[in-house]
Amino acid sequence: MVSGLLCIMAVLQPATGFAATGETLGARLPLWSVLPFIGILLSIAIAPILNLHWWEQNMGKVSFFWGCAFFLPFIIGFGFKQAFYQLLHIYVIDYIPFIILLTALFVISSGIVVRGSLAGTPAVNTTILGVGAVLASIIGTTGASMLLIRPLIRAMACREHKVHTIIFFIFLVGNIGGSLTPVGDPPLFLGFLHGVPFFWTLKLLPLFLVNVLALLGVYYFMDSYFIKKEAPVSLQMQPADAGGRHPLRVAGLMNFAFIGGIIAAIVFSGLFAKHPFFFDSAAGHDRGIGLLTADGHTLVMPLINICRDSIIVLLALLSLRLTPPALRRENQFTWGPIKEVAVLFAGIFATIIPALAILQSRGGELGVTTPAQFFWATGILSGFLDNAPTYLVFLSIAGGLGTVSGVWTDLGTMAPGILMAISAGSVFMGANTYIGNAPNFMVRSIAEGSGIKMPSFFAYMGWSISILIPLFILNTFLFFQ
Repeated sequence: MVSGLLCIMAVLQPATGFAATGETLGARLPLWSVLPFIGILLSIAIAPILNLHWWEQNMGKVSFFWGCAFFLPFIIGFGFKQAFYQLLHIYVIDYIPFIILLTALFVISSGIVVRGSLAGTPAVNTTILGVGAVLASIIGTTGASMLLIRPLIRAMACREHKVHTIIFFIFLVGNIGGSLTPVGDPPLFLGFLHGVPFFWTLKLLPLFLVNVLALLGVYYFMDSYFIKKEAPVSLQMQPADAGGRHPLRVAGLMNFAFIGGIIAAIVFSGLFAKHPFFFDSAAGHDRGIGLLTADGHTLVMPLINICRDSIIVLLALLSLRLTPPALRRENQFTWGPIKEVAVLFAGIFATIIPALAILQSRGGELGVTTPAQFFWATGILSGFLDNAPTYLVFLSIAGGLGTVSGVWTDLGTMAPGILMAISAGSVFMGANTYIGNAPNFMVRSIAEGSGIKMPSFFAYMGWSISILIPLFILNTFLFFQ
């Protein structure tokens, strides 16, 4: 049905080729052209609940189906060259750098092993959550989550109540902690790719402090309550009692140097993006490899992106080569989590093309104009539609508002307060559901593999609504009036 609607849309609009700009294309596209985008996101949310085994076996086919539901009708209506130009553009500029960064952080962090006897007391657990929240902005929410989730689970080996700790881990380490740098969370990295200055996200520090400190306080008192209900023997035992206590140690330290190299590569690409070697100021575009020309516009793979992504890939390969395999085995490393993210996001990025074009062109019609509205609109959708593409959608809306001065991006200039609201909404409220951010999937999977029975999709939302939503209301009054 979706393909049929898109075919009708394509036939009704003459195949004169895609417009040169997102605004013109967005003005021509009907709203039903976003149905494949909605379809793939609903599939991600509902299919695992209905039949998890079927979903695990067929998620790639589902992603491919929804990608075709968008792409094939566009070929029929506008011609292969024009349709392929749009698809290639979003993969080259957005998807490939996004997946390269996420995969590299996932691979490198898996080579770092934290060992030692940790007691799963409220103080220790709260410290791990706080350290993880800080690390999330340095090595990414994915990197910090993969680095600390297993030591945290080992520390709680003798605890009876564990679920609340994993949930707060998702809140803090998997999401809110990654709000200070483009390395921290995928939405901010996509913003960086579209022109948001690398260090601009440090303006979120006041929000970071309020939210992290509030959640750590709530967690400490909650964990103190639960531990008092547990059997006395569980309070005395430590994970290493059987073999003696072991000091806290970190193996695979060289991987921290690789993570530092990734950060340096990203900062380099931001600082030198407009350098004459990488940018042709006379022509007004990046230097690079020309891939495809359509309607007189040539898609270029920017030289700065090639340099940055090549360095990131090289660092990941060095980590795989130089890190002893035993360390990754100790971390129970598999390619499954990152493969799932790559497959699903391939479909998401393909089907988001009409949504981005329409919202950039007609975003003002939604009535979302104030920082508070952007914070909640971006945030609510981030919880259900995955926060990375949702960030791009609302960045396009903000760019289409016609703000004269503010923060420049290649999607338009926007007021700092609105950009802050979009950034905070997408990163913070990605914690509202399991599907809001990639680490949420990974942490839940690792916890369940360790024997911790995690809440269902809607039971988890009960936790997030009762704990996070009041905090986000406070954010609105403090920062977005």
